[in-house]
Amino acid sequence: MRMMKTLFLALALGTSIAVGPSFAETLKVAGPWEITGIEPAQTGYVFSRLQVAETLVTTDKQGTLSPSLAEKWSVSGDGLTWTFTIRGNAFFHDGTRVNAETAAASLQRALAGVGILSQAPIAEITSEGAEIHIRLTKPFSALPAYLVHFSTIILAPSSFDAAAKVTQIVGSGPYKVKGLTPPGRLELESSGNWWGGKPGIEDVSYLAVGQGETRALMAESGEADLVFSMLPVSVDRLKANPKLNVRIATIPRTRILKVNAASPFFDQVEERQAISAAIDRVGITKVILRNSDLAATQLFPPAMNGWNVSGVQPLAQNVEKAKDLLAALGWLPGSDGILEKDGKRFSVTMLTYSSWPELPPIATALQAQLRRVGIEAKVSVGNSSEIPARHKDGTLEMGLISRLYSIVPDPLGTFLQDYGPGGGDWGSMGWDNKEMQGVVEKLAATSDANVRAPLQARAVDILQQELPSIPITWSELAIVSSKRITGVEVDPLEVNYGLSLIRWAE
Repeated sequence: MRMMKTLFLALALGTSIAVGPSFAETLKVAGPWEITGIEPAQTGYVFSRLQVAETLVTTDKQGTLSPSLAEKWSVSGDGLTWTFTIRGNAFFHDGTRVNAETAAASLQRALAGVGILSQAPIAEITSEGAEIHIRLTKPFSALPAYLVHFSTIILAPSSFDAAAKVTQIVGSGPYKVKGLTPPGRLELESSGNWWGGKPGIEDVSYLAVGQGETRALMAESGEADLVFSMLPVSVDRLKANPKLNVRIATIPRTRILKVNAASPFFDQVEERQAISAAIDRVGITKVILRNSDLAATQLFPPAMNGWNVSGVQPLAQNVEKAKDLLAALGWLPGSDGILEKDGKRFSVTMLTYSSWPELPPIATALQAQLRRVGIEAKVSVGNSSEIPARHKDGTLEMGLISRLYSIVPDPLGTFLQDYGPGGGDWGSMGWDNKEMQGVVEKLAATSDANVRAPLQARAVDILQQELPSIPITWSELAIVSSKRITGVEVDPLEVNYGLSLIRWAE
């Protein structure tokens, strides 16, 4: 029976399945994330989470910054120069030593690209002996947290061709790449020289599987030992399976409607407020997510201390208020009930993607709820890469996305990226707020919690009123593992999945 399920899934996924002893010895991991390329700024999170490549700084499970390739760091008295000391026992997978010079070269490349370092006020990155020196144009307290971001993974010189293009991932983690078949399969093996010791399981196979129910079937049949990002409806069933463990963690991730505030549909704050008032967040979380506590009454979830502010007016459904706000702006029902103004129908495309399996059903629910106030939202399910692409070319009208706010452990990092001047691929679009830009500047310049607290509260209040991004729900991460393995941990920040800690059960 198990072999029949194996063959069925192999046919469904278009993959080959090994049999025999090697089948049992490989840790089989399934998740929704495709590997569409090997450029760190694009898919570095896959290689970081699976412990192939490492950054200078990492975090523990509570979000506290911890040493990785940098064993320690410090900042000068004027706040303008940060020094990171490279550990002396780290080696790349090609056998060369990780030193300050090669690490600085990786960071210089990241700085010149489109990754998060381009958002920091960095003047130059240099190396001297075992130290990397990062000189700033102005104090920036979040810099060490920025160096946790996957786009700053440190790669060996052999990763690049003569034109500095990444041709292979040669990192320094406990696992090295044995085979890569984009976009769906990644084969890993123990690197044999990791500074942190030998991983518990030598070989790992990662398979990108977009459909949540298919991933659930893989967990049930044993075709995957570790499965990430499960649909709530599947979790209920999987919890009853005696062969499986289910772990759920609340994570600093929010599902939001990203709207183009420069478009004629969303350029007035009242239009965005009307969209928010039309949404039944409690109904969505009860029916789709099976947890009404996840209804997002503000952008940042309660777990984000200092960013979830109790004093703001919570977002809530009020259909009549939504209709009144739109009518006051001149949006009136046409013959088919869809609002019209100056000959233009309030008809937009809501783009979303299925790598987070709950997004399409949430989009369908939002479509029905917006229709009640006269807004036609046509749902289009594509790839997540379409969101930043359409942000850049200006064609995005509305996108339902899942935004992780610990992609930099200090939420300020993502906040700056999303709501600073010009907005961001996953944040505001066509929204320009001078007060917010001033708040952002002040936040970036200090690490003093007493100074930051009122600034964070004001930033949250601006977002709550202006709604350049419209919060829908907060998030949980569900991980399913076979009882054949032990040592599985949930990283609520989704920085490192800790595969090297996993062992086969006795």
